[in-house]
Amino acid sequence: MTYKSDIHTDESTIIDSNLAPMTNPFARDEEATAQSPTQFIDFSAAPSMPNPASEPGNTTGKTGLVFDSEGVGRPPWATTSALLREYYDTEWGMPVRDEAGLFERLTLEGFQSGLSWATVLRKRDDFRIAFAGFNPDAVAAFGPAEVERLLNNPKIIRNRRKIEAAINNANATIKLREKGGLSEFIWSFMPEENLYPRFMEDIPKTSEKAKELSKALKKEGFTFVGPVTCHALMEAIGMVDAHLIGSHRRGTSGVWDDVV
Repeated sequence: MTYKSDIHTDESTIIDSNLAPMTNPFARDEEATAQSPTQFIDFSAAPSMPNPASEPGNTTGKTGLVFDSEGVGRPPWATTSALLREYYDTEWGMPVRDEAGLFERLTLEGFQSGLSWATVLRKRDDFRIAFAGFNPDAVAAFGPAEVERLLNNPKIIRNRRKIEAAINNANATIKLREKGGLSEFIWSFMPEENLYPRFMEDIPKTSEKAKELSKALKKEGFTFVGPVTCHALMEAIGMVDAHLIGSHRRGTSGVWDDVV
């Protein structure tokens, strides 16, 4: 498989952008410190990964599921590597309700801003080590020395604004405990209606509920939580089911009763 994309540099870290993002074929640029790379998949160079738009029954020209040799359908971004396939098949879209888990995902969504999700996912274990397992109390205690340590850690994305945002958001998470906690706060913005996408183009980059969540988080002191980031978070933790209709993962979260 071949790709055509730009190479994005985030401070002193060189990012390999030849990987697809989490929710759709386009990486987010909202609140980014640099522009997102434009990514193209050359389907003609990958016989085992047919162009979804040319699959039998799809005459729309839109991007649908990619089916493997066993007939299992996944979105294109989940077929570009074993890492992304495993993430899609086991994690993406499953409910996350614990404080540390939500703080981790909110933090990593912020680090992804302007980058590929695959870049973040490859570094996730190192992020967990660097950020004390995403324990909000531990991260909130980080000072200038810890910031410099993180900036000198080649195993993570070294961006001062994003690192400082993570520390800031840890403090905001602690303060939210007085109002029921991060989980109750985020899940209170679950939309009344689910998504029913047949093609990647049917998945919005944001939504009214994501905009409301973004505004509310900012009011509580959070940063790097724009509407697009919040919508991606809602997809990742199962608040909306963004799996394409026909995917083997559609409806597996158990959050929505109207499985299609």
